[in-house]
Amino acid sequence: MRFDRLRLNGFKSFVDPTDLVIREGLTGVVGPNGCGKSNLLEALRWVMGENRPTAMRGEGMEDVIFAGTTRRNARAHAEVSLSVDNRDRLAPAGFNEDDQFDITRRITRDAGSAYKIAGKDVRARDVQMLFADASTGAHSPALVRQGQISELISAKPKSRRRILEEAAGISGLYARRHEAELKLNGAEGNLTRVDDTLDQLSSQAATLARQARAAAKYREIGAALRLAEGLLLYRRWSDAEAARLAAAQALSEAVKAAGQAGAAADAAVLRRTETEAALPPLRE
Repeated sequence: MRFDRLRLNGFKSFVDPTDLVIREGLTGVVGPNGCGKSNLLEALRWVMGENRPTAMRGEGMEDVIFAGTTRRNARAHAEVSLSVDNRDRLAPAGFNEDDQFDITRRITRDAGSAYKIAGKDVRARDVQMLFADASTGAHSPALVRQGQISELISAKPKSRRRILEEAAGISGLYARRHEAELKLNGAEGNLTRVDDTLDQLSSQAATLARQARAAAKYREIGAALRLAEGLLLYRRWSDAEAARLAAAQALSEAVKAAGQAGAAADAAVLRRTETEAALPPLRE
């Protein structure tokens, strides 16, 4: 992977859009202290995915945005774009169609950073893995910052091993291995949570089974109770119907007896009338 151009806009001291053209061979930047030479290296590390403010010599990541001077106003955002030569087709599959593509990082105050590769929005992890596969990145020993030479001389075996891994071109494999280990650990955690969930569901299933048996028994008792209540109501209705029929028969007999008594009363009245009519002549 070869870098063609580094474009800065609003990054630290580069308030105006500035292009650093990187030609084949050796490209050098010479200048006095404070002219911004280190800012170029920090811009390169920053667009590669560096997220430590201390590596940018600041207290916060927003310190990379031009803070303003007495003559120039502060900027609200900063942007760094890195042009990559992709004629060897070493980029990831989604960005491996063009001979050249840009990797862009833009930070806005109170909004955070956003990454793009070939104009497509990507994650910071995608950018870091892109450079890791190319055996480079924001933490590559090839990017020598101020004071790093003495650190490399007195480096511990672990740091030397990282340098050798990058030289051998296998640092990307270790990065992917670390990512795979994180995914495996996450999968193990998910499996543990699944086991716990299964245990909870088993206990809930046992409780539901007991409740289902109780509900079935309740339905059986309810059916028997409804049958008994139906038989009781039928028995009461039968007794009431028999009493009604007996009362109707007694009423009929009483009505008949009342008719006979009425006829006898009429006959008695008639005899009384005849007797009273025959009484005066007898008195005379």
